[in-house]
Amino acid sequence: MQDLWLLKYDASVVDQPLAPVHALPPEVQTWHAMDGPLIYFYGSGSASPTLTPGGASEWRRLACLQEVRGASAGQVASHHYVVETDVLPEFEDDLNAWYAQEHLPGLAAVPGTVRAARYIDAAGSPRYYACYDLAGAETLGSPEWLAVRATPWSSRVRPAFRNTRRTMFRRAAAAQAPSRPVLHFCAMPRQSEP
Repeated sequence: MQDLWLLKYDASVVDQPLAPVHALPPEVQTWHAMDGPLIYFYGSGSASPTLTPGGASEWRRLACLQEVRGASAGQVASHHYVVETDVLPEFEDDLNAWYAQEHLPGLAAVPGTVRAARYIDAAGSPRYYACYDLAGAETLGSPEWLAVRATPWSSRVRPAFRNTRRTMFRRAAAAQAPSRPVLHFCAMPRQSEP
């Protein structure tokens, strides 16, 4: 299992443009939201990356809770779907059991899912992140994906979500304009806690 560093960047509230692709350190990789100006930077290493674009929030450490190879493992993930949420305290155990036993393995088994993983930001909000690397955006609306989302357990847990954001990100072509960084997912080895 792999931990991550995450930096969220909302280009709509920042006056400074992003650095061109060649100026980004190699350990920092990015995903760009399909709808809107949101960009997620993922970093590797035992310490948070030093790059922080002007106006961005601080780097957050996300500890990996679970990682599942997808039905399409080995394919290139052109899209990255992220669900970030808090949950009502009385539903936390149920949420974690649902993700571990049903939801994450079920979505990983859907054709088009390259990888599924869950993370926790122990010091922040939203606290939970579910990340799905997908071979294409159409995976999200496939009958198999929708069936996993429509279980009785899903219907019981989902109303307890709070502060929830669902975002589809895409990988950009390397030849795009410099203001659009090359997009892909990068993880770091899990570090032991002090």
